[in-house]
Amino acid sequence: MIIDCHCHAGKGDGLTGPWDTAAPLARYLARAAEAGVDKTAIFAAFHSDYRGANREVAAIVRSAPDRFFGFAFVHAAKDRGRVGAMVREAVALHGFLGIKVHRHDARISREVCDTARRFNLPVLYDVAGEIEAVELLAGAYPDVSFIIPHLGSFADEWRAQRALLDPLARHANVYTDTSGVRRFDLIEEAIDRAGASKVLFGTDGPWLHPGVELAKVRALKLAPADEALVLGGNFLRVTRAARSRARAVRPPASTHSAIPAKRAAISHSSGFEASDRIR
Repeated sequence: MIIDCHCHAGKGDGLTGPWDTAAPLARYLARAAEAGVDKTAIFAAFHSDYRGANREVAAIVRSAPDRFFGFAFVHAAKDRGRVGAMVREAVALHGFLGIKVHRHDARISREVCDTARRFNLPVLYDVAGEIEAVELLAGAYPDVSFIIPHLGSFADEWRAQRALLDPLARHANVYTDTSGVRRFDLIEEAIDRAGASKVLFGTDGPWLHPGVELAKVRALKLAPADEALVLGGNFLRVTRAARSRARAVRPPASTHSAIPAKRAAISHSSGFEASDRIR
């Protein structure tokens, strides 16, 4: 099973770039189906109201529960004092499997980490190059899994990406994903130093092509068992407790494993209409 651990979905409420305007899934789903991606973890585009944005993501997940997993996006500063309540809603009502936080919103907080610990959820935290935070997080919360996407920097800051290799190798609770990493040698080094069990396949969809991102993993020419870990096994492991709990929340899955491209009729305004169902 191939699982994309990193994809945005739904509408943002800003107009500064694609990341806070809209993350429509139609073309992503067609491309993912062609590439052989089976399931995708989705979370909101950048938003000023993540509670509302998470509910939109929940509608997408409900529309195709055998295709999508949900993560709750929170703003560590603006949502201060209500992070626990937001995540509780995401877990108890929507069956979400993790928490997403971005440094461009605010630095991660103890409130976020404590909430992740309480609900036994992984945290996908884009540190935006601030690798020094990883050491603090890993030490203070050894029982929380932290996925640091883009090998630490979507901005292609190779110094930051190289700096992540050390905590990635040393800390059992630190992971990374492959999304948007241009420097292939660093992905190879991450595998060599930290092991295939510490790297997750991700695309940063819908803006990056899942086929291109998947080709990078294939090009590593890993042993079949190691490739299986990167492409889905590691995601299943870090979300095991959350998935077990979510089975009591999410509706039964369809008998189909993917949405055919011709039926992925998805609104460009909202990303995925709640009325759309896998047939």
